[in-house]
Amino acid sequence: MLLLLHRAVALGLRPACRFKSTHSRICIQACSTNDSFQHQCPSRAFSTDNSSTRGWRVMGTLLGLGAVLAYHDRRCRAAQESPHIYTREEVKSHSSPETRIWVTLGSEVFDVTEFVDLHPGGPSKLMLAAGGPLEPFWALYAVHNQSHIREILAQYKIGELSPEDKMPSTLKTSDPYADDPIRHPALKVNSQRPFNAEPPPELLTETYITPNPIFFTRNHLPVPNLDPDTYRLHIVGPPGRRPLSLSLDDLHKFPKHEITVTLQCAGNRRSEMSQVKEVRGLEWRTGAISTARWAGARLCDVLAKAGHQLRETEAHVCFEGLDSDPTGTAYGASIPLARAMDPEAEVLLAYEMNGQPLPRDHGFPVRVVVPGVVGARHVKWLGKVSVEPEESYSHWQRRDYKGFCPSVDWDSVDFDSSPSIQELPVQSAITEPKDGEMVEAGEVTVKGYAWSGGGRAVIRVDVSLDGGLTWQVAELDREEQRPRKAWAWRLWQLQAPVPPGKKELNIVCKAVDDSYNVQPDNVAPIWNLRGVLSNAWHRVHVRVAS
Repeated sequence: MLLLLHRAVALGLRPACRFKSTHSRICIQACSTNDSFQHQCPSRAFSTDNSSTRGWRVMGTLLGLGAVLAYHDRRCRAAQESPHIYTREEVKSHSSPETRIWVTLGSEVFDVTEFVDLHPGGPSKLMLAAGGPLEPFWALYAVHNQSHIREILAQYKIGELSPEDKMPSTLKTSDPYADDPIRHPALKVNSQRPFNAEPPPELLTETYITPNPIFFTRNHLPVPNLDPDTYRLHIVGPPGRRPLSLSLDDLHKFPKHEITVTLQCAGNRRSEMSQVKEVRGLEWRTGAISTARWAGARLCDVLAKAGHQLRETEAHVCFEGLDSDPTGTAYGASIPLARAMDPEAEVLLAYEMNGQPLPRDHGFPVRVVVPGVVGARHVKWLGKVSVEPEESYSHWQRRDYKGFCPSVDWDSVDFDSSPSIQELPVQSAITEPKDGEMVEAGEVTVKGYAWSGGGRAVIRVDVSLDGGLTWQVAELDREEQRPRKAWAWRLWQLQAPVPPGKKELNIVCKAVDDSYNVQPDNVAPIWNLRGVLSNAWHRVHVRVAS
């Protein structure tokens, strides 16, 4: 009977230990010769007046404790034994669910079969390393170099690599980010590898045009270092037409077109969604948006040169960058052909930014600029353009940058059920004063930006000093906003008296565009698991000097 109880408890504990790190601490105590462990369990004595129920409870407690100690005693003995040794060839043979999925990290071997479907980046990303080392893939994403990630992986360890089976020399690669460009120290970094950063709010709206060094940077992969003399842009032609291979000089022969365009990341202001409920993504504040004067060849001119024209059936222009991961998978995205071929949409193959060649972080030598559309479609380091019957099959087009109902979680999400983000909703944010700042009594100056996707012009920005109870209209800058071609933001400011006796101000702003779209008043109804499309009223709390 006792043996059966011991086996049942031990078997029940076995799967639990797979997910908890507490067994190591129990092992240390159970294997220790220090008698202090005994005193952690209070002594109990049976008395004649105890009920039979209490007696059974005590007996059950003792049996359970005995089972735990016996089980962990076995674990301790097993831990002292030599680990199982595998060769790289053995690991390589385990690369599918049928053979089980093994990976290595350093000299350790792991069976991650049960974890594949739980991988936050999706099963396909983890399967790239199946049967081989994790290092080339972990080098791309610094998030893996955290203790809790290592603890998760440790639960799946099954052995060690043979000491004679040394790491192939091909894996002794240099740091893929070692050649990244130097960045401006004012940028607020959200991740180093890949590099993602935003300008501080106090600099963001200092000028209408964002200086190149502090323009927000969104990279998904290491920055390629391309030679402008050997650079070629490949344009796939329609059936029966030869593809074009364009040098940088060839692009300069097309009529040069210049436009001022605001780029905004889909995750701008994601940090505010994180305050409601956890989301996955970089914690962008209000600075994942910037404005520049772009110059280059119009995409419609280049596509026409390759022989493309509008179609009666649905079609998409697919872009592929020259940035890639260790497998050669490049960043990609697409836009509808109708937008690409419309001269009024002013889509560019840009080679200049604010009168200078594109900086490396921003796509040198050529990038796509799609006015009024989410930044994810403005593919940098452009290498290939093609026209396809369906949108790009890139992960970033099909499995990211989509919005969902607040009730959808990572267990129920269906990325095929939602369209890819193209035009963004109306947006505004306060850049001055900063949250938590002390302002002088008398008069307060509030500054910020406002923008709407699809070329919709911002016609008004409303500002409140009391959390939305009363409102005042801010003054908009005088930059020209062309009807349906308002590609750039409006900077705004409000100078208002501080109400007498006020010790604090709850400043709020909201923008209205020319379709009378307005920002929602709070984040909760627009929350989504990726934290995109965050455009609720922006709120700043400040104190008033006495």
